[in-house]
Amino acid sequence: MPPESEQPLSEMTRTQLVASLKTYLKQSIESAENVPGTPIRRMNRFQYNNAVQDLFQLKVEVFSLPERMMREYDNYFQPQTGKMPQQVRVGSRPLGKSQLIEKRLGGVAAFPQDLRAENGFDNRADHLSLSPLLLESFLRLSRSIVFSTDFNSKTCGIWKEFFAPPAEGTAEETQAIVEARLRKFLTRAFRRPASDKLVERYTSYVISQIQQQKSFTESMQEAAAAVLASPQFFYLYDQPAEGATPNQTDIDDFSLASRLSFFLWGSIPDQPLLDLAAAGKLHEPDVLTEQVDRMLHDERLKRFCDSFPTQWLQLERIISSTPDRQRYPQFYFSKYRASMHMMLEPLLLFETLLIEDQSVLKLIDSDFSYRSDLLDAWYRNGTRGNPGSPVTVQFRRVPVKNRRQGGVITNAAVMTMTSNATRTQPITRGAWIAGVILNDPPKPPPADVPLLEDKPKSGEENLTLRERFAAHREHASCAGCHQRIDPLGFALENYDAAGLWRKTYPNGRMVDASGKLLSKHEFANIIEFKDALLTEKDRFTRAFAAHLLAFALGREMGTADSFALEKIVTETAAADYRFQSLIKQIVLSRPFSQGTVRQGNQAVSLNQQTHPENIP
Repeated sequence: MPPESEQPLSEMTRTQLVASLKTYLKQSIESAENVPGTPIRRMNRFQYNNAVQDLFQLKVEVFSLPERMMREYDNYFQPQTGKMPQQVRVGSRPLGKSQLIEKRLGGVAAFPQDLRAENGFDNRADHLSLSPLLLESFLRLSRSIVFSTDFNSKTCGIWKEFFAPPAEGTAEETQAIVEARLRKFLTRAFRRPASDKLVERYTSYVISQIQQQKSFTESMQEAAAAVLASPQFFYLYDQPAEGATPNQTDIDDFSLASRLSFFLWGSIPDQPLLDLAAAGKLHEPDVLTEQVDRMLHDERLKRFCDSFPTQWLQLERIISSTPDRQRYPQFYFSKYRASMHMMLEPLLLFETLLIEDQSVLKLIDSDFSYRSDLLDAWYRNGTRGNPGSPVTVQFRRVPVKNRRQGGVITNAAVMTMTSNATRTQPITRGAWIAGVILNDPPKPPPADVPLLEDKPKSGEENLTLRERFAAHREHASCAGCHQRIDPLGFALENYDAAGLWRKTYPNGRMVDASGKLLSKHEFANIIEFKDALLTEKDRFTRAFAAHLLAFALGREMGTADSFALEKIVTETAAADYRFQSLIKQIVLSRPFSQGTVRQGNQAVSLNQQTHPENIP
């Protein structure tokens, strides 16, 4: 705005216009009756695994989780120290043997991996519905867990206090013990105090099992299985704060505890969170900030690092990347590809920035990275390096002196997964930057636009890729998107289909990586492109914050969230864009503490008859 054929607005006019529009938008949002909340949704597989582990204090995994990209060795992840080690030993779960050797419960029923929402995450409510078939599978799953031969006193940390039979006593004494154990267990499992009616229901069930000549332990296992199959356990839902009015949509402290724990730990709240919720103090900003700080320095933070960055960066795409073997023979390393090393580099960078509370702007351009021997050689000249173990590798923290390599954008994994076997895909790369870095994904292309062939047609052999794509830009329905995403993709054109640096195409033509970011920042190469992105640092921070908030809430961001995001960016900028400050601002934001959607005087986000608390 305005059209390219017209004179652009003056900076003063543009600033005044934007300010006026923001004022009108803010007034509209504040007066609206509909307030966005977090929809009710079930746990995904990753969350269910973690919740069961924490509930029973299991020393083994419940499922094999290929979505957990990185396998930790030697316990390098120590957030309480505030420092990442200089050298770490890690492996890849999808590409290595770690799934076969890690300890987990045997005989557990299948829980299919949840699909990730397009331009979103696998915890989105609109992708986590519960069909009758899936409900039945939860019943089978719960029993297979607690009756697994590996579920015993050696693997279950609460075995003695919950499953082990008490000393001989009267029926009344046994019932009192069962009731006490269940009250504590149900409160932890359902993330809020268990009502007397609920405790009585489960107690009666256990006593009936004992009266049918089942052992005390087996009867308690039956109750535990029923808990795991209850919607109150596997549904994530909110309750409004006491005394909430139609214009007040705050969730109660127990809902806030769950939201916080599933955001940062991917699991149920621990006892300190539940205690603060019971005392009605968790919603207090100072208390909430203290708890976020505690959670950021707990080893369970690894679950956040195992879940969010891989989905945000879409790193699962590297698993299926297969660069041409003849052109890139060095990519294939023994039985495993170089992609294993590539995908771990940005994950280690992410963990370091978070643990050490560094600036999130280093996701764009960092002065350090973690490299294996293979990866170090890859960036230097595309060789394999020294052959080593394909399943676990040593990554060393190294300075990045060449700015072509720092950050996540120019990481070899991103460059490879946004290419096909023989050539780069600038449009795919541009769409990746638009969606991941700027949180502004383009619409799908029209179905009638032909794909660019991998090999140049007759007469096109001497053209650059930019010139060959000209036909797409001329298509009327494509021009708008191409004007926006082409500069983003062609900025990366110096990186070939496997992330190796190049100056020329195979036909000898020079690579042209110049362009204009957001129609106002001209750049000639990738370094200037990074500088242009850093000039728009608040825009990137807002985009990154939107991804984090969407992940935390399990829903898409909407217009009503815009001013909360603006405040998050302002506060984060005042703290030098530090990662932990950004996390704290997200938790303190208005959307994070909102739950039900209200229309007029009615709360409509939860139907009372299908509410989990009304289901056993």
